[in-house]
Amino acid sequence: MEQWIVWLIIVILLTLIEIATVNLTTIWFVVSGIFALIISLFVDNYLIQFGSFVILGVILLITTKPFLTKFVKSHKTRTNIDRIIDMTGIVTETILKNEDGEVKVDGKLWTAYADSKIEKGALVKVLEIKGVKIKVEKVGDK
Repeated sequence: MEQWIVWLIIVILLTLIEIATVNLTTIWFVVSGIFALIISLFVDNYLIQFGSFVILGVILLITTKPFLTKFVKSHKTRTNIDRIIDMTGIVTETILKNEDGEVKVDGKLWTAYADSKIEKGALVKVLEIKGVKIKVEKVGDK
C-alpha cells in the first residue's frame, strides 16, 4: 500500500475523532498528518514521515492549544437549578453549624447548610448547590 494512502487514512480517522469529541483533542495531529502525507509524496522514508508527524503535532499542540482553548471556549449554560446561585433568600428554619436548616429562595424551599449559625428571618446568599442542598452565607458576612 502506498504510504500517502496510509497517511490519508490516518488523517481521516483523526478528523472523525475530532468531530466526535469536539474538545480539540486531535486537531493538531490532523494538521501534522496532512504535512506527513505531503512529505510522503516526495520522501519514501517512513521514519522521516512519522518523525515529522509527531514533532509537528507536538509543537502545534504546545504552541496553539492555550490560544485555541480560549478562542473556542464554550460558555457554561446555567440550568434552572444553577440560576439560584448568588440569589438572596430568607431563612425559614434556623441553620446551625452542623445541622441543616431551611431557606426560601426564588419562591421555593431548600434544605440549607452554612459554616456558621444563621437565625430564622436572616437574609442569605446562595453559594453553591450540592445534590438537593444549598450552601448559604448570611448577607453581609464574609
